[in-house]
Amino acid sequence: MTKQEKMKLHESFWLGEGPCLLLIPAPEPDGLPPYRLQVENPSLMWQAQRDRARMVIDWPTDGIPTIRANYGVVFVPALAGLEFSLQGDQMPWPGDPLEESCIRRIPEIDIAKTSMMRRACEVYECYLKSGETEIAAYLADTQGVFDIAHLLYGHDLFTDILEESRQPWAKELLESSLDLYVRATKYVKSFLNEPLNHMIHGHGTPQGVYFPHGGARVSEDTAILLSPESIATWVIPYVERALAQFGGGFAHFCGRHENLFMQLCQCGVVRAIDVQPDVYDPHWLMEQCAATGTVLYSGIAAHPGETWRSYVKRLSQIVKATGARCIIRPGVVPETREECAAMLDLWHEMTS
Repeated sequence: MTKQEKMKLHESFWLGEGPCLLLIPAPEPDGLPPYRLQVENPSLMWQAQRDRARMVIDWPTDGIPTIRANYGVVFVPALAGLEFSLQGDQMPWPGDPLEESCIRRIPEIDIAKTSMMRRACEVYECYLKSGETEIAAYLADTQGVFDIAHLLYGHDLFTDILEESRQPWAKELLESSLDLYVRATKYVKSFLNEPLNHMIHGHGTPQGVYFPHGGARVSEDTAILLSPESIATWVIPYVERALAQFGGGFAHFCGRHENLFMQLCQCGVVRAIDVQPDVYDPHWLMEQCAATGTVLYSGIAAHPGETWRSYVKRLSQIVKATGARCIIRPGVVPETREECAAMLDLWHEMTS
């Protein structure tokens, strides 16, 4: 299917029609440049992202071929001046936290002139000039407001939100982080000529999903260290305010925290949610999503020795039992293209 045909398929999915979606990964291309070189050279980053996305074109999957400026969790904090380092061929690692005085100047920063935003826009400029009509570009990594605050300010955030005398500063920090998140997201979407309230998003993969009613993404990994009460006070209101500016969106976090999952599902602006696949019972996840009308957009781990056929049958039975709507990155993948096509067909048949 073409990109436009897949977007129509996804629109039907969000309306509750047709099968759940399955994002079967395509093979990785040979000869990708080392990630360190991609960070230093936006043209190389574009080429690597493009080559990965091209493998998805005509691949048996529901995913739309996608690329992004791939700078990891430091993308938004770096706009405020946070330094980062490269260790081996890993994603950028955040540097030392900023001083309070630097954080207070965030509203004055012209993010378009920062080195990080210029790098990202060079990647997107390559895409816009490429004529690759079957590939969509999506937002660089946008951590959630609490995560951004943690990256900017460091671990003292955890004690400041609990100490009454420091709470006014913690609120100021979160307001500055919200401002940075919103401005960065709006700027990139404007650069890509993408409307505020919808998007195609690949969540770090070359396979994207069309969101007709949600234009942004938040990742709140830090929140798994908080109590349910602190999450309700210091995380959820900022998730709601951030995503409300874009008609909703989807949320992600790593690690295990059932209460965080439930609170995010109960946010009206969270259209879909992604979690670490190997630390949850998928039946429980789908029950929570079905109860709140939230889409589970996530990987699901395979059982040891599980075949792709038994995997599809197991998950489709949970889908039917719970009534959940799911977009799944499978935990087991066939070895051949023909089997991948058969897997996709079976999934569609069993989740329609």
